[in-house]
Order: sequence, then C-alpha cells, then structure tokens
Amino acid sequence: MVPLEYYLVLSAAVFCVGVFGVLARRNALVFLMSVELMLNSANIVFVAASGQYGTISGQVFSLFTMALAAAEVAVGIGIVLVLYRNFKSVDVTKATGMRW
Repeated sequence: MVPLEYYLVLSAAVFCVGVFGVLARRNALVFLMSVELMLNSANIVFVAASGQYGTISGQVFSLFTMALAAAEVAVGIGIVLVLYRNFKSVDVTKATGMRW
C-alpha cells in the first residue's frame, strides 16, 4: 500500500500548479482548467484519506466535489462565451468594459 504522504505530496503539487495557473494566466479557459486542477487535488486527498482510514466518507465528499466542478464548468463556459461574444477574445484583462 502506498503511504498517505505520497498522495499528500502529489495533491500539493497539483494544487500549486492550479494556483500558478490562476495567478499567472489571463486566459479565461486556463482559469477554468486551473480551478479544476485545484478541485481535483482536493479529490486526491479525500480518496487517499478514505482508503487510509477505511471509511467511505472521503469518496462521498469527492463525489460532491465533482458535482460542484461540473456546475462550475457550466457557469464558466457561459461566462467564456459571453466574453468571446462581446470582446472577440477570452483574455480577462480586456473585459474592463463589463464593470459597473
């Protein structure tokens, strides 16, 4: 059996890649993918802890997180389509006209 620490290190690495994608990129699609990476890193921890402690609660939380991710993608794709329709780009810095 793989130790829990390996899963935690993998999850931390995936989460850091997601945070870097959110902070360093301007593309709205990269934002969505980065948020998905961060949610998936949480899923890794939930499932690994569930396997380590012999309970199913981590897997149930993981299913709820996947449902949240699906809803986030649906809303996010709608926002990306509006950005592209109005500004002919998915660069979030060009959307300053959408303020107040």
